[in-house]
Amino acid sequence: MDSYRSILEAVREGKTTVEEALMQLQREPFADIGLAKIDFHRRLRKGAQEVIYGAGKTAEQISAILQAMKVRQALPVLVTRLDRDKAAEVKQAVPEFCYHQEGKVGILGEVPAPDGKGKILVLTAGTSDIPVAEEAALTAEFLGNEVVRCYDAGVAGLHRLLAHVDEIMEARVIIAIAGMEGALPSVVGGLAPCPVLAVPTSVGYGASFGGVSALLSMLNSCASGVSVVNIDNGFGAAFQASMINHM
Repeated sequence: MDSYRSILEAVREGKTTVEEALMQLQREPFADIGLAKIDFHRRLRKGAQEVIYGAGKTAEQISAILQAMKVRQALPVLVTRLDRDKAAEVKQAVPEFCYHQEGKVGILGEVPAPDGKGKILVLTAGTSDIPVAEEAALTAEFLGNEVVRCYDAGVAGLHRLLAHVDEIMEARVIIAIAGMEGALPSVVGGLAPCPVLAVPTSVGYGASFGGVSALLSMLNSCASGVSVVNIDNGFGAAFQASMINHM
């Protein structure tokens, strides 16, 4: 964003012509590095750099994309769905790369200080949901939000959730994450005065169908103000929560 502002300020101050500035902006939209076309206008449109989806990419491909973004000062960069072994290879090529194993998330560059309007509360029903929750929490922090974590507070022991009513009432957005029957978002939706983003996880026994049961339960929530993202999509919930928190 700073690079675009400097171009516009140069035009205003007469240091460059409109035509020269237009040429610079036209060169900006993306860079074709062969294995990927990196979208450098993403931050201008969406408020955040393009995020690298790590699953399905080799460590060499991820490293090449990170290095290209580093050269263009398109930092910080977030990498999601990155396993430990692949992350270790990336770190060899890009030493300043930081990996968070629990959420399978990697970050290159400094995470900004929180500038959202309030707090994002990340709730999980169980400890087994924490990997998805950490993807959500780390993504939300990367996008400039203050995050409060509250894990293992599902409806199997409702008193555990009620012990966090203060956090629920103070949040500006809540990400409620659950597998099994996916009941947590409905309960939270009945208590919370803010939007609740429900994330079904693939945690559960056979009849949970890899998270489909939780997904359908959340889609059929009787609580108002509950929206649902895809199974295990902590990143998607966090991005939406961040947009709400910055409005």
